[in-house]
Amino acid sequence: MTFHIDTCMPDTHAAAVREIFNDAILNTTALYEYQTWTHTDVLKWFGNKAKSGFPVIAAMDGAGLLLGFASYGQFRARPAYKYTVEHSVYVHRDHRRRGVGRALLKRLIELAREHQLHVLVGGIDVNNAESIALHEQLGFKHAGTITQSGYKFGRWLDLAFYQLTLSTPLQPRDG
Repeated sequence: MTFHIDTCMPDTHAAAVREIFNDAILNTTALYEYQTWTHTDVLKWFGNKAKSGFPVIAAMDGAGLLLGFASYGQFRARPAYKYTVEHSVYVHRDHRRRGVGRALLKRLIELAREHQLHVLVGGIDVNNAESIALHEQLGFKHAGTITQSGYKFGRWLDLAFYQLTLSTPLQPRDG
């Protein structure tokens, strides 16, 4: 499959992002969420990412079809966490296991280095073996699991955290 990574644009990709998010909400434990997203929710999400200076990237085929998207955002609200971000990668159900998620995650890692970040954190449901394997293949290490932290589909869910520690920033500072 041929595809390229570029910036995900709300005016072009909002409907496809919504479709991917809603599929994850309704059919997977990739998102510990119950309510599907509206078009307004997606636009607000894009707006919050832009306002905070966080990237939203897209994997697109030659015709411009969105195959998947990825982003990172604030890990925690305290200033000392400024070099740590939590990321997410979502791939359309028809395009999984074709290298799309790997390409998106690799690009997020590059962007994190460019933005002088230090740690990327991924929260992954422990039953999502494909995502865990991908993260481990790209150097992420298991940092802990919060058992029974979510409840969806009539059962308790365990959330595993995986982190990648980068050599950046070159000159970290307090404040």
